[in-house]
Amino acid sequence: MTDTFDLGGVVVATTLAFKEDASAPAGLAVDYDRFAAHCDFLIANGCRGVGPNGSLGEYSSLTDEERRKVIQVAVEAVGGRGIVVAGVHGVGWHQAVKWAEYAKEDGADGVLALPPTIYRANRGEVVEHYTRLNEVGLPIMLYNNPFDTKVDLTPDLVAELAQLENVVAIKEFTADIRRVLEIRERCDIQVIAGADDLLFESLVVGATGWFAGYPNAFPKEAVEIYDLVQAGRIDEARELYRHLVPVFRWDSKTEFVQAIKYSIDFAGQSYGGPTRPPRGPLIPEHAEQVRRETQAALDYIASR
Repeated sequence: MTDTFDLGGVVVATTLAFKEDASAPAGLAVDYDRFAAHCDFLIANGCRGVGPNGSLGEYSSLTDEERRKVIQVAVEAVGGRGIVVAGVHGVGWHQAVKWAEYAKEDGADGVLALPPTIYRANRGEVVEHYTRLNEVGLPIMLYNNPFDTKVDLTPDLVAELAQLENVVAIKEFTADIRRVLEIRERCDIQVIAGADDLLFESLVVGATGWFAGYPNAFPKEAVEIYDLVQAGRIDEARELYRHLVPVFRWDSKTEFVQAIKYSIDFAGQSYGGPTRPPRGPLIPEHAEQVRRETQAALDYIASR
């Protein structure tokens, strides 16, 4: 399986559009038409695929019905032009397996899976979690984010999990660039850059791809950075990255979803929109900083 599911390129952890609806949770209903248009926008700008319900975004704010339909809409919108890697996170393996089975039925190409969420699982529980997911039969991208889950998929544990037939990759979000090489030394799964503000460094030392947040706002430039590194044009990649990384740093902050949506709307090529609780709007100081850094990135892009 590792040799047949290529995650090279930019797979975007998609933002999710909402519209006002008094009958919906918190007065916001999922805007599936705008979400489909956004998926199309990303693919049309060269992204390898999309990651709906990804990681720590707004999937946790969705109803069960909404969560499943998001995957269905993404699969239809992509239409075979790229890959769909569905987020299937759950507190326990029984919940994650349910979402993985739905994703398989609905045509997703693979799944992104945190270890058990909320509960701080021990090593044996983490192994069982992924062993059960492995039985679904879809390619699995592990997701290591110990900042939020309090569970660290250390390189030795990753090597153990890599023995599962369908574990093909890990999204690395520890901010420890040494992990890329150490994981590659211990097993043959693909290491995927997870933090947008470590993207360049991760690719240079051997990350296969990028499972990204900020390319929602800058898809064309994100793909260009990736392609330049792969072509060995490191100086050019670094120069472009240098002008985008100030706004990319929001991907590693608490308000990353709000910031990305703000940048999408400010750039004006797609639709970001509001966030559902528990996320509220950016405070004025943060909104101004995101605006300023987004504008600086757009100014540089326009000047090239």
